[in-house]
Amino acid sequence: MKKTVSPTQKALNLWAVILIIWSVYRYNFRLPEWFDEFIAKPIVFVLPIFFYITKVEKKNFFKEIWLTRKNLFKEILLGFGIGILFLVSASLGSYFKYQRFNFLSTNRSWENILFLFFISLATGITEEVLSRGFVLKKLYDESKNIISISFFASLLFFFLHVPILFTNAKIIGRLLLLIMFTDLGLSLAISFIFLTRQSLVIPILIHAFYNFFILIFI
Repeated sequence: MKKTVSPTQKALNLWAVILIIWSVYRYNFRLPEWFDEFIAKPIVFVLPIFFYITKVEKKNFFKEIWLTRKNLFKEILLGFGIGILFLVSASLGSYFKYQRFNFLSTNRSWENILFLFFISLATGITEEVLSRGFVLKKLYDESKNIISISFFASLLFFFLHVPILFTNAKIIGRLLLLIMFTDLGLSLAISFIFLTRQSLVIPILIHAFYNFFILIFI
């Protein structure tokens, strides 16, 4: 008798395929960051999920990943509020350590800062669609255990970043370890927020501000 593959196992299989493709891409290509975030990640991370949900499961893509207009304005305000609080905390920490705001002492133009924010937002969208909207949502649909699946999904989120972290020459030593542990902690927090709010908007914005912090301060 042929064993039936559960929806969760199918989702994890698709995630594994995406990870393999992304790892091969990162290992073999060193293209500009804008290409990775605006073109490569949407194709590798989002397109297969969109096809799977709409064509295989025959469901509404946005509703299935909890990216809808329900309480949209409130979710955006809350996400921006948490993200700005995160940035202010990081700025103050940088000031007390170096006696200056590092991002203001650089030669970055406001156009460059705005570009980096949109890069960060694109990263937040693609990675959250895959990690939270698809994988974590599928795990939650099956088990309903917020704590255990948040830990498991956070480990998967970490492995998704391994090809990025270990192919970036600027991220080495203590900085590498710091970002690795911060990614895990942030992923846990975002997972809890996603499951309790049942919305992908806040995770996307928190993720975007975190990436923006990395680009500006590190």
